[in-house]
Amino acid sequence: MKDLGKLKYFLDIKLAHDQEGLFLYQQKYTLDILNECGMLGFNPSLFPMEANHKLALANGPPYSNTLKYRRLIGCLIYLTITRPKLTYYVHVLSQFMQTTLQDHWNATIRVLRYLKSSPGQGIVLPKNNNLQLVSFCDSDLASCPITSKSTSGYLMKLGKTPISWKTKKQVTISRSYSEAEYRTITHATSEIIWLCNLLNTLQVPCTFPTPLYCDNQAVIHLAANFVFHERTKHIKVDCHFIRDHV
Repeated sequence: MKDLGKLKYFLDIKLAHDQEGLFLYQQKYTLDILNECGMLGFNPSLFPMEANHKLALANGPPYSNTLKYRRLIGCLIYLTITRPKLTYYVHVLSQFMQTTLQDHWNATIRVLRYLKSSPGQGIVLPKNNNLQLVSFCDSDLASCPITSKSTSGYLMKLGKTPISWKTKKQVTISRSYSEAEYRTITHATSEIIWLCNLLNTLQVPCTFPTPLYCDNQAVIHLAANFVFHERTKHIKVDCHFIRDHV
């Protein structure tokens, strides 16, 4: 074996070392994507996607080069390794790889213009970190106009560093915000359990309970209340799963 020194570049991920810690970013990979799509001369955008987009209901002309769209979405998925903020937008755009319209391609171009405004963003791994696992989760209600399914999302941080994040459409249809949020908490709890086992394997003991932040007061009271209500029968397994870990 040969010692090649400190790791600087691995699988299109650049690693910058300094006294504060380690910085992971994919600037070269981002610029290669922009160059391949001919976007280096375009004006940058301050935001990647419209807040109230209707991409699922778009009925414009089809996009001619579906293979190009699929390849670009695959590149953006790999870019989410160091850009957690892109996860939701890539999740939305990846739903149209089978039937791609011109509106979907235009929305992808907006994401590329946003990347052009900040190609060097990444994740900081500080040298001094308390190694305390903290988690955040959130959900909407019936955001998909076709299936009325909700979208879940969570973010796991080890101290100040994000280490795990995900955005996914829920499998079943939720009839209230509380139900949608509770299903999101279930997914986040499963991820917390897996991360704690992984950290223990890496000799990082999780000696303190992991706080899980949620912005729905009804869900918070439901998780802490051991009185089982009739209105929670349809999420009975999730209720007992969350309460057991609380």
